[in-house]
Amino acid sequence: MNQKLAKPRRGRPPKIVRENQDTKAALIRSGLEQLTENGFASSGLDGILKKVGVPKGSFYHYFASKEAFGQVVIDHYASYFANKLTTYLLDDSYAPLARISHFVEDAKTGMSRHQFKRGCLVGNLGQEVDLLPDTYRQQLIDILLSWQQTLARCLKEAQEQGEIAADANCDLLAECFWVGWEGAVSRAKLVQSAQPLENYLNYFITGLPK
Repeated sequence: MNQKLAKPRRGRPPKIVRENQDTKAALIRSGLEQLTENGFASSGLDGILKKVGVPKGSFYHYFASKEAFGQVVIDHYASYFANKLTTYLLDDSYAPLARISHFVEDAKTGMSRHQFKRGCLVGNLGQEVDLLPDTYRQQLIDILLSWQQTLARCLKEAQEQGEIAADANCDLLAECFWVGWEGAVSRAKLVQSAQPLENYLNYFITGLPK
């Protein structure tokens, strides 16, 4: 007698798949914390794994290497930060220059919440780029360019609305903002105060061509 093949069961995915996804996500979160606080060179796998409770041998089930792990962590940070920039800088319910102020206020709140232990992941890695795997350099450059493009779009709207001069080079202004911003974030982390962020915002807005 021919037996009918059992139909696949519908419903929840296998528990092991969910556990794998949860563990991978936890490793990425732990990596983000370590890298934003300590940088790449000082962030050993042991501390990252210990926080999640994953043995080193199991780590390589999720990531081929520390380099590959770092790339994924950077991508997650970039996506998170890109969403933040879109939320604040492209919010057309506010005037363009006010949006920049709102972004800075959010950054001040975030750094204060973490007791100024965490800076900008991209800025941190940029400062130790010669110690990083070669693949990270272009990845970081591309992320910074995307941030510049979002801010330049905001500044061009400010230009259209008469908040800044019609002949202002918004692309260059956006590049200069991020160069200075990373320094302000580092200083805020050093002195454990949001005042450098506020000072930088005031300096940048005041210096915009009117």
